[in-house]
Amino acid sequence: MESESENARRWREGWRPATWLFDFDGTLVDSVELMMASFRHAAEQVLGQAPPDEELRRGIGRPLIDQMRTLDAHRADQLFDAYLAHNLAHHADLLRPYPGVDRLLDTLSAAGRRLGIVTSKRRDSVELGIQLLGIDTEFAAIVTWEDTERHKPTPDPVLRALELLGADPGDAIYIGDSAWDIRSGRAAGVVTAAALWGAAPAQELIAERPDLAFAAAEELAP
Repeated sequence: MESESENARRWREGWRPATWLFDFDGTLVDSVELMMASFRHAAEQVLGQAPPDEELRRGIGRPLIDQMRTLDAHRADQLFDAYLAHNLAHHADLLRPYPGVDRLLDTLSAAGRRLGIVTSKRRDSVELGIQLLGIDTEFAAIVTWEDTERHKPTPDPVLRALELLGADPGDAIYIGDSAWDIRSGRAAGVVTAAALWGAAPAQELIAERPDLAFAAAEELAP
């Protein structure tokens, strides 16, 4: 059995960070079916057929244009546009809340924790999702695709959020549902937590060796 990380030991002994950073899709909001439907639509419209869902799921967490380049490098822009049009049009139909997320955010806010979002999603899509689901938590930093030149799995987006918050990496946690989230957080020097309720298979996230892993949002409450 692998020994637990120092960060996992600190958590087990009762330490909780001052700064909490969250991925958006598949972590704060259940957008998995929305994303998959948009992927299928774009691939069918531009390429004539969609790859298997397993292939489409592998890219979740990366910037959208990078995902489209893996489908077809020469038609990535067309795929991007088709995905985005479908995605924005169907937010209200397919976006869903995750159980326990609102309560977790409320608890963290009441405890005086600093909260932020770090996502590869575009800012307009993030703002639309927050509005549609009625998330009323005040996030002190929201880092989106537009805010850094390099994206996950590099540390840049997480480091940008820490900079905006004036936060110490050693007193921060990043929670996400993809391998890209875990790699980005680890590279930035923060505690990493796998959101096993999201898009990626649990075994794939555990294989990334996050410091912590949680089956449900309620388990994170301090």
